[in-house]
Amino acid sequence: MGDNKKIAILGASGYTGSELLRILCRHPKTEIALLSGDRSAGKNIADIFPQFHALLGGRSLPPLVSIEAIQPADWQGIDLVFCALPHGTTQHVVAGLPPHLRIIDLSADFRLRDAGQYQAVYGKPHQAIDAQKQAVFGLAEIYTDQIKTARLVANPGCYPTASSLPLIPLLQSGQELIKHASIIIDAKSGVSGAGRAAKESSLFAEVSEGLRAYGFEGEAANHRHAPEIDQILNDTINYQGEKDSRRIMVSFTPHLVPMNRGILSTVYVELANNTNLTDVRSRLTQFYAEKSFVKILPPGVVPATQMVRGSNYCFINVFADRRPGHAVIVSVIDNLVKGASGQAVQNMNFMLGLAEETGLADLPMFP
Repeated sequence: MGDNKKIAILGASGYTGSELLRILCRHPKTEIALLSGDRSAGKNIADIFPQFHALLGGRSLPPLVSIEAIQPADWQGIDLVFCALPHGTTQHVVAGLPPHLRIIDLSADFRLRDAGQYQAVYGKPHQAIDAQKQAVFGLAEIYTDQIKTARLVANPGCYPTASSLPLIPLLQSGQELIKHASIIIDAKSGVSGAGRAAKESSLFAEVSEGLRAYGFEGEAANHRHAPEIDQILNDTINYQGEKDSRRIMVSFTPHLVPMNRGILSTVYVELANNTNLTDVRSRLTQFYAEKSFVKILPPGVVPATQMVRGSNYCFINVFADRRPGHAVIVSVIDNLVKGASGQAVQNMNFMLGLAEETGLADLPMFP
């Protein structure tokens, strides 16, 4: 263990924190040095998540501590910190961390670059503007070079990951295969995407045997992930600001599905002039040919969430729409892995100079 990187997980008692821990316990180049969980301070992680009783080889994990109890000396020797804390709470924590630490934040606190937009979406001003300016967006396949040298990486949301990966290759500046103005995203997520905190809307009786759309609060359909998707896609076309008429603003509606894990994103696009389905498939296949975790499925195979469960993979396929000149793209991920903790470990591997696949090569579970 002497050459391994020492890792801290803040918020280890939530879904994304425990999923990080599950992945890192099998990672050959890391050692878990610190775990925080304010409501469970003093307990062992196996007291919260009994699956960790299954650790092999005598590997032990530190007990959970509250963030307030962490002393400056505790950060000595830590190489990287994962923040898996609730939205809105990470800003103060990150601003107070020692400058030598590299950080991957799984909340939404550093994803939006514009502080004014953050306030509009989340209803309160950003409290760590200097750190926000340093943050690199962590969509692993797209921002790889920036992630490698970043101090702070803002891990993407699960919906933006599933929805943006199939669109980015088709919007490459100067060689667009689809039109900017007519992108419609219909996305569906399992209940774990809402986090582990007790909420009435996540109760079994509220979710089971039903399906509902959400995110219509405030301004029309202003779900918090929509501006994040816009930001990614506008990066892709090199959008130059308000005077640039090419600005992308997607139509995005999320839905809650009575399942534990998974996101299925159905994306409706209008093809650019002289573009056909073969062109779209070829571009996606070529773009992701050297990417470990994004797979374009064979023609006719419809992606389903069961195909990627428990894995860091994104499966994509493209289909003809009944409307001439349009296409339907289907993309699936596990929201807790590729949509959160798995992508965070993928980003950690980039930051620490490790092979991208390290600790993440497991095939999906089925059924």
